[in-house]
Amino acid sequence: MKRYLGMVCKETRDLLIRLADRYETAEFIVGDPSWWMHQVSGGHNQEATAFVASALSYGSRSQFMPRIGQLLEWAGGDMEGWLRSGAYRERFALGDKRCFYRLYNNDTMRHFLDAYREMLVEYGTMGDYLSTHRPVNPSASDLIEAVCRWFAAHDGGGVVPKDTTSACKRVCMFMRWMVRDGSPVDLGLWKGLTDKRTLVMPLDTHVVSEAMKLGLLKSRCASMSAALRLSETMREVFPDDPLRGDFALFGYGVG
Repeated sequence: MKRYLGMVCKETRDLLIRLADRYETAEFIVGDPSWWMHQVSGGHNQEATAFVASALSYGSRSQFMPRIGQLLEWAGGDMEGWLRSGAYRERFALGDKRCFYRLYNNDTMRHFLDAYREMLVEYGTMGDYLSTHRPVNPSASDLIEAVCRWFAAHDGGGVVPKDTTSACKRVCMFMRWMVRDGSPVDLGLWKGLTDKRTLVMPLDTHVVSEAMKLGLLKSRCASMSAALRLSETMREVFPDDPLRGDFALFGYGVG
């Protein structure tokens, strides 16, 4: 007979723990968009590289990884400096409708990077911006909402969701990279901004599919409410660090 701990049976709980242990390793970053933030030095530069990489991380890895690499090459490895100086404008002109990557044309990228540059110039880093635009004891959801609000208010080209109605998968992934400490994958640069126990699962169709196979989700809807439900379920398995479950679901899909 299966023994249950809350919503998760013991067998599934033990499986998720084994998978997280197996896949949260330095080898995980090979071919993953998190790889790029490990290729640059300096916390501010890592943060900027990570955010831009996360913004382009949709679709096929074989397509978006070279696009991220192209940006970092143009930046000469200094994404923060490239953005802060406005040098990216030599590559992305307003009104240029030529495709850069999938739904993003050069004009889209220009608006997105202009909005991000304005944040960097005004506040220093995104982390500094969030430090001044958060409630007391903020959750990761509060930070995600603040990021969305900034880009919605500064004509960010639609690259960042305008609100948290959707699952905000790429912003949630970026938050995982920034907040989780003690990981060979995630940087933990923002570990003081919010408690990693509040992080929200980066939810896309693949994660939904794997979670449903394990009985962790009942609906295929990749919404913020579903992401929050899955995050709460993962807190049963990993009480102090629920997004270890992200690695576990990745591993379950590989297996």
